[in-house]
Amino acid sequence: MSGSTSSRFGRRRFLGLSGAAVGAAVFGPVLTSCGDGGSSAGGAKASSEVALPTYKPFAGLRPDLPGAETGLEPGFLKFPENAIASVKAPPLKNSVSALTETFATPPPPMGSNAMWQALNQSLGAELRLTIGTDPGYPEKFATLLASDSLPDLMWLPPNQGIPNVGPMLEAKFQDLTKYLSGDAVLEYPNLAALKPASWRTAIVNGKIWGAPIPSTPFGQVMMGNPKTWAKVGGLQCTSAEEFFGKCKELTRGTNYALEPALINMLHMFGEWFGAPNGWRVNADRSLTHLYETDNYKAAVEYAAKLWAAKVFYPDLNLADATPKTVNGQIAAQVTVGPRATADFRALDPSLFVDTLIPFGHDGKAKPVYDMGYGTVGFTPFKKTDEGRIRELLALVDYLSAPFGTKEFLQKNFGTEGQQYRLDGQKNPVLTQAGNQQAPGLVSALQIMTAPESVIFNPAFPDDTRKIHATEQELLKYAMRNPTAGTYSDTSSKVGPKLTEQFRDTIIDIVTGRQQLSAYDDALSRWKSGGGDKMRGEFESVLPASVPVTPN
Repeated sequence: MSGSTSSRFGRRRFLGLSGAAVGAAVFGPVLTSCGDGGSSAGGAKASSEVALPTYKPFAGLRPDLPGAETGLEPGFLKFPENAIASVKAPPLKNSVSALTETFATPPPPMGSNAMWQALNQSLGAELRLTIGTDPGYPEKFATLLASDSLPDLMWLPPNQGIPNVGPMLEAKFQDLTKYLSGDAVLEYPNLAALKPASWRTAIVNGKIWGAPIPSTPFGQVMMGNPKTWAKVGGLQCTSAEEFFGKCKELTRGTNYALEPALINMLHMFGEWFGAPNGWRVNADRSLTHLYETDNYKAAVEYAAKLWAAKVFYPDLNLADATPKTVNGQIAAQVTVGPRATADFRALDPSLFVDTLIPFGHDGKAKPVYDMGYGTVGFTPFKKTDEGRIRELLALVDYLSAPFGTKEFLQKNFGTEGQQYRLDGQKNPVLTQAGNQQAPGLVSALQIMTAPESVIFNPAFPDDTRKIHATEQELLKYAMRNPTAGTYSDTSSKVGPKLTEQFRDTIIDIVTGRQQLSAYDDALSRWKSGGGDKMRGEFESVLPASVPVTPN
């Protein structure tokens, strides 16, 4: 396991929500955190002025490897031997209903799931979950939203095209500002332990609408099998030309250098060519989209050169390259962040994959590294009375318990002797029953409530050290999307469709079905179809604190 337990359950898809989207379907800029609700009603100004919840880190644990405000995640070499209770009493006296999503196989239902039943016992009453799957969650959300009976909690995803977020929240959900702003949050210590950057994504129209769901702040990385790359001097490179040469040398017979998720690979190339993370902030505070830059266009041309050299695995429909990377048939793939090394360990316990550190395309230019959003949305409450609000806040506080606490163990591993046992280092390990009951349930719980993320690899503590060191290297080139924490309704409504259309042209160019000249026509369609409108909406709510993007 790496990081919070969600890493083991649909981790590749789950964390894709917090950075550039994983898979060949969608590319990063369609993601919008549900922040400022627009400028027409002064939402941006109000959101910038709201008092964020007072930050009070959880004091009961000390990581072996410290984190930092830059995004560096704390590392734990083993699970704390004596887990600390982070809440004083069970939070519930009445049952609670919630809508969430799982990125794993849905769990056995509550009535036949002993882990779910044990969690309910710890909570004090039943937590009844309606669990959506991907695809299809926005439709389920819309159906419930239109009904006369909302669940108590409804996870609001940041990237699934739900429109009119500001008006929807005002009409249907509970303003939680007075319960969470400033020192009021200290009544809920696990929520107070969520960082200010996480909370900004739960603010719309100057109001706090729910607790954010933190995830790793790191975005995509390229990972390679070191046994394969040793044949060409290793994965690390100093120029795009050197990388090209190594890829050609590694491609022989049925072995290929690169996985076929072309958009994700193109994301990596864009970093080498200095393409911005979503948008570039110009000196006059205007915005230039990734697609509008010569940097990204150059990366597309480079990807086409690689395709012509036949270094990509030829089946564009390959769902998961991980097994082929492990066995050496594919040398490198793009995954969700430095902690994804655990996915490869799960298939080959002897394998620690390398993470490619971005480099300048010409060996001179400074590369960038695109950080992710650091959250996967937030979970608002339906409108209700004072007593019920506080009961629901106590529930979310319990479910947001930090790594190393008794509540974290209960939520993520269940009950000792039933769903998990302790290994020789006293780390929790799922039993056969746990492996049946936990994955879909934990995924569903983690997508609607989570603590700040950590690095944790219980069977391989050296992996934690290496990942922590890799994060420090990536942070030297870190670039954050300047629109993170702001909201564009046009982006929410049509962003995914526009991105998919542009991406289709990009794939055609890379694979030789269209010439590079098709790029400009596709860009014009993107701009007129909503891209220019998105730009204006984002410019109108761009916080003054967001810096100009370095050249």
